[in-house]
Amino acid sequence: MKFVNFYSGEKIHLGLKTDRGIIDIQAEEANNNSLNHYSMEQVIQSWEKMQPFFEEILTNHSKIIPEESIHFAPTICHPEKILCVGLNYQSHIEESKMDVPKFPVIFSKFNNALAAHKEKIALPTSAQKFDYEAELVIIIGKEAMNIAKDDALSYVFGYTIGNDLSARDLQMRTSQWLIGKSCDGFAPIGPYLVTADEIDPGHLNIQCEVNGEIRQQSNTKHMIFSCAEIISYISHFMTLKPGDLIFTGTPEGVILGFPEKKQFWLKSGDNIRISIENLGELFNKIS
Repeated sequence: MKFVNFYSGEKIHLGLKTDRGIIDIQAEEANNNSLNHYSMEQVIQSWEKMQPFFEEILTNHSKIIPEESIHFAPTICHPEKILCVGLNYQSHIEESKMDVPKFPVIFSKFNNALAAHKEKIALPTSAQKFDYEAELVIIIGKEAMNIAKDDALSYVFGYTIGNDLSARDLQMRTSQWLIGKSCDGFAPIGPYLVTADEIDPGHLNIQCEVNGEIRQQSNTKHMIFSCAEIISYISHFMTLKPGDLIFTGTPEGVILGFPEKKQFWLKSGDNIRISIENLGELFNKIS
């Protein structure tokens, strides 16, 4: 299934994507007084019980909203954790002139960084060197602690597209990357949350375009640490909770990897489009 979060007035509604448009779950609930309002986080936590309900809605629904009229919200609005993996593609390590890590490089973003598909991203005035990073994002589905690699993917609810926007001058100011990674709006995700049963995370084409020019083009099979390895590794140090987000790293082609004379950093007016096979396209404009 493909879920979306979207605004209806000032409220966020949960939707299901179909080939013809979006089903508003709240509108379907209004036709059945026994049903309650559901958020994406509640769906993840109660998936086994609720899955038949959504399958029924896909089969029998009363109305479709044209997708072009949707005002998207982030696919997950209130994760407990936003974790990110750095240096997870060999080619990206080489272009960044960094050492190959022995263990996954983990850093974090915060909820202030979340942004939605088609949302305009305002650049902070405190930095100048703004970069994109196309990434596959894992959405955790079950509480996970000390899990084995072979079991790790069974703890995934689904996947979405992410852009690990980075202010490189802030990122490299100290040995800690946080300030350059967690500016407001620096974690766009979406447009859809695709459930894990529809996705093979180890074989997905991934691409980033800036103003129509292809900048990144790779496949998740080139990850150094697979999604299963990442989840297992993190779970040995902290408990992963339903709705947690894990950005899994970016391939080669970021601006940081260009020769210095060709480093034309993101600026107001730039359009960024990230596509991942079977997950759709995430679009954001820099304002």
